[in-house]
Amino acid sequence: MAVAAVAGGLACLMAAPASAQSLTDRFKSLFGGKSDEEPAAAAPAVPQDTGDLTCPPVTVRSGASTYAVGAPGKQPVGNDLRFQATISKMARECSLNGGVITARIGIQGRVIAGPAGAPPSVQVPIRVAVVQGGVSEKTIATKAYQTTVNMTETGSEPFTLVAEDLTYPAPPGAIGDSYIFYIGFDPQALKPERPAPKRKKQ
Repeated sequence: MAVAAVAGGLACLMAAPASAQSLTDRFKSLFGGKSDEEPAAAAPAVPQDTGDLTCPPVTVRSGASTYAVGAPGKQPVGNDLRFQATISKMARECSLNGGVITARIGIQGRVIAGPAGAPPSVQVPIRVAVVQGGVSEKTIATKAYQTTVNMTETGSEPFTLVAEDLTYPAPPGAIGDSYIFYIGFDPQALKPERPAPKRKKQ
């Protein structure tokens, strides 16, 4: 039902100011579908480029497409698997302001309980990065995000996340054609940052 709701109730992003839109509305608009009043046939997606700005394609980074957690002290395999999260759908849009690009990345996925039993709620850690491709890739900007998924007796729950504040300098010339958005699960993002060491008084 959740997938049907996402597919069937989409609205154009520019229909309302971002501040007036709920997280669900913003996510739906990123996927560029149709409103409830429109006929069943989906309209073609509207390009998200602004002027000469190229909005990089978005893809899942190799090796980061699933997030599996096992029972305490166990590997997340077989009967020791507590839950596994996967990414199923992505979208993106970009805006340019004063030489800075702000990217909004929409991510949809699902968390499935394993034989060891999932906890009541699951923290899903995701990292979004914009990378300049080539022989040796160069990370331009990166940021970690989290979303909480409340599990139910069905053992399979969808999740959505919209990363709205990834910014980076607009690339000069045609360099932007080599840029790409990478997304993926990043368990390290769940670990709290270590506080900076206190300086000893002289």
